[in-house]
Amino acid sequence: MPGYSARPPAMATTLVDDQLTRVIRWDFEPGAATGHHTHGMDYVVVPLTDCHFLIEDESGERRVQVAAGESYRREAGISHNVINGGTSPMSFIEIEYK
Repeated sequence: MPGYSARPPAMATTLVDDQLTRVIRWDFEPGAATGHHTHGMDYVVVPLTDCHFLIEDESGERRVQVAAGESYRREAGISHNVINGGTSPMSFIEIEYK
């Protein structure tokens, strides 16, 4: 993976996991990462804080800023590592559709 380096892990807390959805709260200290993963389900992200994402994927690295409450949706198949590229802790809710 381009630009990959060992990073502290983000903290994932499962809030709901039933037959229809999985809801996970993600908390990141600065520099923390999810680790490279591929989404097997469609999902929605709801930032709880302003998020300064550093995304590592097959095309390299890119930075994306998303304001608290500015939700977005992605389809299954996305493959990436999500890193807190900012200087403050960040958190978001991820809702996956089964």
